Amino acid sequence: MFKELAPLLRHRSVLITVTHLEEDQFRVNVVPKKIAEGDNNALTTAVSISGTAEDLDEQLPQTLVNFVSSHLELKNTLDRAKADMDAAAKAAQAEARNKNRNQAARKDASNVTASKPASALEKPAPQKPEAPKTASLFGSPDESQPSAPAPLSIPAANQDEAETSREENEEIMANDEDEEQDLDDAA
Repeated sequence: MFKELAPLLRHRSVLITVTHLEEDQFRVNVVPKKIAEGDNNALTTAVSISGTAEDLDEQLPQTLVNFVSSHLELKNTLDRAKADMDAAAKAAQAEARNKNRNQAARKDASNVTASKPASALEKPAPQKPEAPKTASLFGSPDESQPSAPAPLSIPAANQDEAETSREENEEIMANDEDEEQDLDDAA
């Protein structure tokens, strides 16, 4: 009987009670004890077998083998489930921390961009207009006409900056046209 209980006894203590029922009938109860307060109650389920002394001698060892194997299997299953839940909880916490960090980084980046004054925004360097081409007797009429410079495209963070950029482009184009007129007049 103790040989069959040995694997269970390595993990927890067991209470064994033997009770006399009738003339030649006995009942044997094997009750595993809780190790800690947080133990699952399923691990303290008792086994009870009744019969005559001869019946108990025959059946008790096999009953205890089945009971101990079921108990250890249940313990292993509960341990695996607990480990899986702990791993999942750690993964969820790590994911939540990463998400919070990403949101904080985005918020900080948007605050930095919003706090920059309009003059601090990047503006491309003004382009120098091409030197005016002189009319050629042998060139096509299209080549002799100076082409108007393409409008500058300045990225704008909001509508006010877009309006300012548009006004600056028009001013640059007007200055270029004035310079071309002065060069034409001088020629």
